[in-house]
Amino acid sequence: MRLSEVLRSSISSLGANKLRSFLTMLGVIIGVFAVVSLVSLVKGVENYIVDTFNSLGSNLILVSPGRANFTSDPAIFYSNNKLEAKHAKIIEQNTGDLLVAVSPNIRIGKTLSYKNKNYYATVVGVNEKGLDLVNYTIEKGDYFTKAQVDTKSKVVVLGYNIKAELFGSQDPIGHRIKIGDETFEVIGTLAQQGANADDNSMIPYTASEEYFGIKNLSGITTKAKNPEDISFAMKQIEIALMSDLKSDEFTVLSQEDILASIKSILNVLSIGLGAVAGISLFVGGIGIMNIMLVAVTERTQEIGLRKALGATSMLIGAQFLIESIIVSVSGGLIGLFLAWTMTVATKSLLNSEIPWWAVGLALGFSIFVGMLFGTYPAIKASKKDPIEALRYE
Repeated sequence: MRLSEVLRSSISSLGANKLRSFLTMLGVIIGVFAVVSLVSLVKGVENYIVDTFNSLGSNLILVSPGRANFTSDPAIFYSNNKLEAKHAKIIEQNTGDLLVAVSPNIRIGKTLSYKNKNYYATVVGVNEKGLDLVNYTIEKGDYFTKAQVDTKSKVVVLGYNIKAELFGSQDPIGHRIKIGDETFEVIGTLAQQGANADDNSMIPYTASEEYFGIKNLSGITTKAKNPEDISFAMKQIEIALMSDLKSDEFTVLSQEDILASIKSILNVLSIGLGAVAGISLFVGGIGIMNIMLVAVTERTQEIGLRKALGATSMLIGAQFLIESIIVSVSGGLIGLFLAWTMTVATKSLLNSEIPWWAVGLALGFSIFVGMLFGTYPAIKASKKDPIEALRYE
């Protein structure tokens, strides 16, 4: 009996019990789907964050309140927020030759209203140099000036999605909208940027302080003139701020620092979620072993007849092991297909994707599960005595 015949016999045996074979591989299907889809979603979150940072531009240096470490509750370091507009001026005065621009940054969530339409969005308070720091461009109208910042003017530049929701095809320039309980005049709109930038609106930071009662900054945004000067500029900013703040009252970070920290956290999360989901693969493997043991008992006479006709113990064992691997790998492939389908469905929302290593890991683990949990039933089948097997009722 050749190996090709053993393979055909294995497929035939599984086909004779289609429903049982499918139910056996269901645990593997669920396990592979869970592992791959969770990894895909985490990768999507990572892509979304990277795209958001890329949409802001390059060479950015960010100053945040407190000692930020990305692993603790942000409220801990914001509760001791000492950053004020004067600190942005200190940075500009001491390191202005290394930077393109410096801007205070106040971010708050507010409902923007026009007539009977409402849109909850992020309102970003910056100065007249805010557009010099990020890749945002004005689609229509104007950006606010230094004079409007100094006079705390109630003017707003709307993000693309906000404009579309509140005004549709209507020109919003010159119209007045409500931000919270305050009335602001629309002086410009931003071009479509992607990521979450289209849900931002921009107002003078002085208006945020005056009309929304905010005295401390969410952060300070700066931009180095040259990429090679980023590390030096960060050090100079730190030295400048130390003249008025303690070392634990602020943190100077580059885009690369923030992205590296976020990616590190997401990688740990991906491994943790994958490990938890992998438990279902283990349970699926136990199900395979259980069904294969039942199959060995049911096919005792078949095993005796094959041995009587010349089949060796090795070939008998190989048949049951191959059946186990086929069930496991088939379940893995179906699980991968379902995960791919889910990834395609969510790609437009989260830019999720399946890393190649996740595909290899899922298939490799499926083969491993089939071999691991199919070995014992295969050994048990191969050790059947042909005479006793033929007598089995």
